[in-house]
Amino acid sequence: MPVSIGERRPVTGGDDEAARLDAALPDIDWSVAPVGTVFSRFRAPSGELAVAALGDPADPRVVLIPGVTGSKEDFYLLAPILVAAGYYVQSFDLAGQYESADAGPVPGGHYTYPLLVADVVAFLRDGRPAHVLGYSFAGILAQLALVEHPELFRSLTLLTAPPEPGQSFRGVRIIGVLSWFATARIGASLMIWGITTNKNRVSDSRLAFVRSRFALTRRSSVDDIVGLMKRVPDVRARVAASGIPLLVVTGDHDLWPTHLHAANAEALGARLAVYRTGHSPCETAPHQLGRDMITLFREAESRGR
Repeated sequence: MPVSIGERRPVTGGDDEAARLDAALPDIDWSVAPVGTVFSRFRAPSGELAVAALGDPADPRVVLIPGVTGSKEDFYLLAPILVAAGYYVQSFDLAGQYESADAGPVPGGHYTYPLLVADVVAFLRDGRPAHVLGYSFAGILAQLALVEHPELFRSLTLLTAPPEPGQSFRGVRIIGVLSWFATARIGASLMIWGITTNKNRVSDSRLAFVRSRFALTRRSSVDDIVGLMKRVPDVRARVAASGIPLLVVTGDHDLWPTHLHAANAEALGARLAVYRTGHSPCETAPHQLGRDMITLFREAESRGR
């Protein structure tokens, strides 16, 4: 079971009901949304973002932010679990990604931290303060938004987010040392190659969907974001000082080794959850992730957040 907020020993997926449910997950068609999903467009500073929402808007708000090469669909297994617990769940594609491909900088410009963080802040302002999850690269954006606007956050979950500031790829298993010599363009090419050739060993239906996204996602956005991940601002002390309840989540086969995520959780004063999976617990361990997020939400709410 999860440990209390503030403790930093790891929570591992064990012999419990959530782990059993995750082990029995069916293969789904990732292009088909959960029943009741409402799609819309949000006018953000960078342009129109594609949004998916599930649940009753009167319920407490949860915002799930996908990472680079990802999309709102990455949360199709997680969102119904949170809704069933009494939450209203929203997600949106980042500028340049999938169905938000037309959003981005002015012609000739680049996808930058200020541009992408401004979108996150604008979306959070368009509603009540939210429990926020930042997945992978979006964990960086969420932390940058939090330190500037903590009033918009009730809690923050960092899902397999880069655990080190600066050149964040340096700690990646096996190939981290090579990241010092690769340009952002080369790094993006390697990322896309790994995804499209199924190095993550996902199901055929999942692979078909993630490949299809690249038909819309702007390659320039992937290049720029990989470059941003080589220059991650260190805001850990400010995040820790914010008083926002925090959860760091990883899989024991994530890109970054568990000890780096544990050190990051320690620096942030966050709980740490570790599941027996890889970089995408929202797809492979949604019941365990949902369980631990809901525990975080309940404790945050009991503290008046």
